[in-house]
Amino acid sequence: MRTLAPLGRVTGTLLLTAFLVVALAIAVQGAFQTRASIADTFSRQSSVQAAQLALEELLRLQIVEENALRGYSLTHDSFYVDQYLTAAAAYDSRIGFIRATLAPERLVRVEQLLTEYVRIQSQWRDEVATPLLRHPNDRLAELDKRNKLFSDYETRIVAAIRSELAAANEAFARSTQSQLERTAYVRAFWLLLFGLLAILFNGYRTRLYRELEEERTTTETLQRAFQSESVPLPNCEVGTAYRSASSHLAVGGDVFDVHLLSDSLALLLIADVSGKGIDAAVLTAFIKFTIRGIALRHRDPSAILAEFNTAFSRAVKDPYLFVSMFVGVLDTRTFAFSYASAGHDSAFVRRSDGVQQLAVTGPVLGVMEEPFGTETIDLRPGDALVLTTDGLTEARNRAGNLLGDAGAMRLIERSARDAQALADDLVAQVRSIVGNRLRDDLAILVVRVNQGAGPNA
Repeated sequence: MRTLAPLGRVTGTLLLTAFLVVALAIAVQGAFQTRASIADTFSRQSSVQAAQLALEELLRLQIVEENALRGYSLTHDSFYVDQYLTAAAAYDSRIGFIRATLAPERLVRVEQLLTEYVRIQSQWRDEVATPLLRHPNDRLAELDKRNKLFSDYETRIVAAIRSELAAANEAFARSTQSQLERTAYVRAFWLLLFGLLAILFNGYRTRLYRELEEERTTTETLQRAFQSESVPLPNCEVGTAYRSASSHLAVGGDVFDVHLLSDSLALLLIADVSGKGIDAAVLTAFIKFTIRGIALRHRDPSAILAEFNTAFSRAVKDPYLFVSMFVGVLDTRTFAFSYASAGHDSAFVRRSDGVQQLAVTGPVLGVMEEPFGTETIDLRPGDALVLTTDGLTEARNRAGNLLGDAGAMRLIERSARDAQALADDLVAQVRSIVGNRLRDDLAILVVRVNQGAGPNA
């Protein structure tokens, strides 16, 4: 028996070692399988997110096609024909991209809706776009009605596709989260047996979460990429700035735009959408291109706001969404500036003798049907229009004190003279006030009349 005891201990040690080796092999194999499964699910989720972005680009291109036709019917300028053809070609390319991206996912309902969307768009081109391009003066009223019918139907189809993609994205997100949770349980079990293995799993899980967060941040950046833009203006300097509050998984609803309506007229826009997320980001694109389309027909800012308010109420069914907006038309030869403000009070003009706040001329959009007023001011060389969102006036210091309109005007007055430097100075001062922690997104658009410029310059 004494000879058998060491043998038993050796055998037990060997068996325990063998058990530990087998258990470690199973744990490692399970870890690789989990990683592969999560990577596959995350890849599929990324494909759906890419399709979501491409879908919103499709909607933008559809609006560009429609606006180009309107511009052609009004002006008969071949520039709008080229714009229409370019948008149509890009639209077809995006359709191919979406189908190729979603092909491995086999989302049957999305493919059916996408096929219907393509069919309706093709029918719209045959029955509305082609006749209008051939004979821009014939049957305008009839074609406009048909265009409205097609547009409403396409909007419903896009909403259905968006809903299906959002559901698929959410399902993949839940699957990823579920897999991560299962990984945590498995890791906790192996922690009882293998401390080192638990540490390795924890490092892997941390790295995986970081990769997920980086991917989400990249997606949010892409969603913001097309929100705001500006173009050079004759006899003027243009400065812009945008800073995100970096809320977790939040996309800002701030948008600004500078768009030339003619050689001497420029459309200026800044708006703030209530809410966050992808819906708010998509709505900013709707705002920008819809306002541009309306401005082709109306140069009176109050008429632009009134028509947009009607379109917004019909297109957006969420009663909790509303928009504050400032729209102006600047004559870059005479420097007369006409504007209308829908509940947007963060608009100022800085002159040599101080800063003036521009009056609100109507209620916020999407709440009620009320008339909007138009105001006109004359700018002089050196004057600067400073249009911001409420991230400026509602900034709070560490004590909780609100900056307010008066505080914002003081910041504007002591900021740099040049347009871009002024915008950058405002951002720097706000970040200093709030302790580098913005509570809300901040968008700034500055248009300054050049020194030495004069009427008819």
